[in-house]
Amino acid sequence: MYVASSRPSKTDFRKRLPGTVFALGTVSLLTDVSAEMITAFLPVYLLFTLHLGYAQFGLLDGIYTGATALLRLVGGSVSDKFRRPKAVAAAGYGLSALTKVFFPLVGASPFGIGALMAADRAGKGIRTAPRDAMISLATPEDRLGAAFGVHRSMDTFGALLGPLITFLLLTQIGMVPGPIFAVSAAFAVIGLIVLISFVREKPAGEKPKGPRPSFRAGLNLLTDKHFRRTTISAGMLGLATVSDAFVYVLVQKATNISLGYLPLLPLGTAVVFLAAAAPLGKLSDKVGRWRMFLAGHGLLLGVYALLFIPEGGMGVAIAALLLHGLFYAATDGVLSAKVSESAPESLRASGLSVVQTGQALGRLVSSVAFGLLLQFSSFGTSITVALAALTVTLVLAYGINREQPASV
Repeated sequence: MYVASSRPSKTDFRKRLPGTVFALGTVSLLTDVSAEMITAFLPVYLLFTLHLGYAQFGLLDGIYTGATALLRLVGGSVSDKFRRPKAVAAAGYGLSALTKVFFPLVGASPFGIGALMAADRAGKGIRTAPRDAMISLATPEDRLGAAFGVHRSMDTFGALLGPLITFLLLTQIGMVPGPIFAVSAAFAVIGLIVLISFVREKPAGEKPKGPRPSFRAGLNLLTDKHFRRTTISAGMLGLATVSDAFVYVLVQKATNISLGYLPLLPLGTAVVFLAAAAPLGKLSDKVGRWRMFLAGHGLLLGVYALLFIPEGGMGVAIAALLLHGLFYAATDGVLSAKVSESAPESLRASGLSVVQTGQALGRLVSSVAFGLLLQFSSFGTSITVALAALTVTLVLAYGINREQPASV
């Protein structure tokens, strides 16, 4: 007697998660190798080679994180209006790739580095909402968390490789920026080629459901109570979040591990993010995406608390990076899934861009403010302020969204 296997086949798996998710995951993987090579290199280069102050570094990091946040609104609106998310995403990926070519030309100029960092993040701002819209429009609503989790896992594999490549280059050639930027540019260009050649989008002839797309229609999504509360809360939590670059610097200082490990610290976050993004994304589909998002920020509180342990050494550093990776696994793709379920098809990219813009602007202010705080106050005071700010904000975000439907 023949008994069908209960094990899901490869075909069944592809039916559950469409090819668009994996194609865009490959693009993000390659692009994140490029981006994280620069992210791993810049703190060492700017703070310990160019000897910038923490306030200057905070300003540059703020530019890198969110100075071009408003371009997210433009990218989302244009993508919806012309129903060409792939073309808009390609423009963003192309701009970021181009900046890597010019990085070696600006030398040690903080102004030139800042301008190119802004241009690179402009590319990210333009591409993020259209890319996430393509994922959400291709995926059934009850699998959005899983889809974004798989995408973020692939994206994070690139984030894992980027710092490792930077570390290997630094050990071979020393603190020479040219080769690092050249290799970074090569990965970015390959990612753009994969996007153009292999990513498929929903045919433009299929009219999406919802209002007629426009910039105003995208902003009008804020009139919806739940969408507005999600946007406000994401922005507030972005404001209370210390940027990744500062987290790694703080972990190195708090644990007193060798400065040579600083470029490798993002690997710890990336390994955990890679392992946990898909499972936590799938779990968020069951327990509620907003609950998962808030729980992730609770894990971030643990990161800040660990920094108070004096001379904690490698053990504390590993624990902090473990919690940091879980924080991203529980929040990054989960937020996009949460927004996707409430924004109509015709305004999907616009809705994503509105929330992402609020979050990015919050992180911009956070980077500048924390850099000033670290520059003019003690290490302990800075961490205390960060811990208190995130605790208060998390309580407020929970209160604002206490009426969120149980399923989300």
